[in-house]
Amino acid sequence: MKIKAQVWNSPGKHQVLLSTNDQAHSIEIAPKTTGPGSSANGGELLFLALATCYCNDIYREAGKRGIKVEGVEVEVLGDFGAEGEPARKVSYKAKVTAQATEEAIYDMMRATDILAEIQNTVRLGTEVVLDRIEAISALGNFEASR
Repeated sequence: MKIKAQVWNSPGKHQVLLSTNDQAHSIEIAPKTTGPGSSANGGELLFLALATCYCNDIYREAGKRGIKVEGVEVEVLGDFGAEGEPARKVSYKAKVTAQATEEAIYDMMRATDILAEIQNTVRLGTEVVLDRIEAISALGNFEASR
């Protein structure tokens, strides 16, 4: 599965395009009202990724087990310190309502935590590489890529 996320930002504008295996869709995230950038910060979006992954994976695992899920709630909490520091004390809680015994639901929830890809990516500390940068001067006709 090939996943891509793109952001285009300029004063007063913020666009987000996501794709999985070349199937694209956008999500609405407003521009920051107090200056340039996004109204959502990276920490919020990282925690949203954790919450979304667990939510979606609950439905996937429920399908494998023949469990009908009626609702999922996920809340991710954590702390960020000074600039450049990674998150600390990241935890999440979940509530699932389903047509199954509580024991079966708990079992599915614990199994989902073990299988959740974003949780496992964060837990393993996957390498992130700045692959290419491009600088375009607004002062003249200079363009450089590295």
